[in-house]
Amino acid sequence: MTLHYLKGQIKTVSNIACEYMITSDNDFFKRIGEEETKRYFATAYKFVCEYKDLDEKYILSAKVHYDEKSPHLHLLFLPVVHTVDKKGNPIDKLACSEFWKAKDSYRQLQNSFFEYMVSNGFELQRGLPKEETDRVHYTLKEYKNITNYEQTKEKLQNMKLELPNIPEIRDINMNRLSKKRDEKILEEIIKPKDDLINELYQDKLILQQELLRKSKMFEKAEKYQKERNNIIADNEDLHNQVEKIKSEYKQREFDIEWKYKSKIKGLEKENNRLNKIIDKFYETIDKFIHWICKKFDMGAEDNLIRDFQKETNTYLDAEKQLKHEEREKEWDLDR
Repeated sequence: MTLHYLKGQIKTVSNIACEYMITSDNDFFKRIGEEETKRYFATAYKFVCEYKDLDEKYILSAKVHYDEKSPHLHLLFLPVVHTVDKKGNPIDKLACSEFWKAKDSYRQLQNSFFEYMVSNGFELQRGLPKEETDRVHYTLKEYKNITNYEQTKEKLQNMKLELPNIPEIRDINMNRLSKKRDEKILEEIIKPKDDLINELYQDKLILQQELLRKSKMFEKAEKYQKERNNIIADNEDLHNQVEKIKSEYKQREFDIEWKYKSKIKGLEKENNRLNKIIDKFYETIDKFIHWICKKFDMGAEDNLIRDFQKETNTYLDAEKQLKHEEREKEWDLDR
């Protein structure tokens, strides 16, 4: 493919190609079936061609992989933007930074992909933005520390691709010289290389899965930490409520105690006043009886006082009256 007409400055640090990996979860593909899966990836391919008016001619490769856990599309393209030069002439410019110029470029891409696929009859679910989930987004350096990126990178770099030695003609079994030359090269040179490369590829997949597992573990730990913080906050709130209730209870207890103490004090004061009135009444009655008996020259003063005390169940003598009341209380308790 000749693209000599493309504009743009290419530097050693320039990104001249971008890659998409388009997929979904395995249950989704099982549910829609083989034919709809093919249509899913064909529709996704069409979306890439149309997104930002890219055009199919700038797609370098597109291949669907079915040999892993979930089917997925690997797509490589040139980040070409359609703009104008200084003279106002329309040009196609190779510029990755301009293709992804907006700060939320990837969110726009995901939103557009979701809407495009749904409009073509696929039932997808769009993930919630971080503003709603409160998920923390880490810097590249923080993520590398979390996933042990450097250690994994070093391990991958230290893997040596040791290719088998090309056998000498004298080492080839003479009984097999009848085989065609291409078959011998395929069997003794190319196939061992392919086997070794496949083995290294599988090791790489295992490492990628391990990185993914660690990332998920971290997300789970982060979720549990958030739940723990919520529980601690709830406990603190409950503790504050309990302390508030205790404070209110103590205040109410104090108010009730003060109220009843005041009432008891008032009753005691009233009782003392009534006792004085009663004592004065007994004294007056005693004097009155003595006066009546002397006035009318009655000799049965003692009998009159005794009959009064019997009928009223009281004693004119205050000391005797107190003892009588105490005995009555004791009798009531015995009953």
